[in-house]
Amino acid sequence: MYPPDQRTPSLPPIHSVKLRVNGKVTELQIAPWTTLLDALREYMDLTGTKKGCDHGQCGACTILVNGKRINSCLTLAIMQEDTEITTIEGLAPQDGSSAGQLHPLQQAFIERDAFQCGYCTPGQICSAVGLMNEGKARTTADIRELMSGNICRCGAYTNIVDAIEDVLNQKTV
Repeated sequence: MYPPDQRTPSLPPIHSVKLRVNGKVTELQIAPWTTLLDALREYMDLTGTKKGCDHGQCGACTILVNGKRINSCLTLAIMQEDTEITTIEGLAPQDGSSAGQLHPLQQAFIERDAFQCGYCTPGQICSAVGLMNEGKARTTADIRELMSGNICRCGAYTNIVDAIEDVLNQKTV
C-alpha cells in the first residue's frame, strides 16, 4: 500500500499508429516507445529485418523509408506514419508478370555468394538499394564507404561489393 501522499504509477497510454509497409497499411496499437524494428518484427511478423546491436551500429535492421535507408532500431514506429516503409520482404515484385522474381540485388547476392550465415543479408540488401537510390556510388571505394555501416561478421564483404557492382553496372534497380 502506498502512503496517501504518493500516487500509484500508471502505465502510459497505448497509441494507434498506421504504418504503410511494403505497400500495405496496417494499424497497430503500440506503446509510444516501440521502435520501428520491434513493430515490424513483433507486431507485424516481418522477421526478415534483423535485430543486431539495437544501437544503430551494425546495420542488420536497415530498411527503406521513402526510398532512403535507415536503421529501424533507431526510430520510433509512431514517427513513421505517412511514410512508405520497405523491408526485405517488400523488395521483390509482388504483382503482375514479375511476381515470384527476386529483386536484382537479391539475385546478385545469390549469384555472387554474398552471404554466409545470412543474418546481415536483409540489412545489406536494403542498404545497397538505398545506396543505389542515392546515386553516389560510382567506384568500388564509394560502395565500400557507403556500405560501411553494415557489418558482416562472416566477412563476405568482397562478394557483397561484387554483387552491388553487378547491379550498378546493369542499371536494373
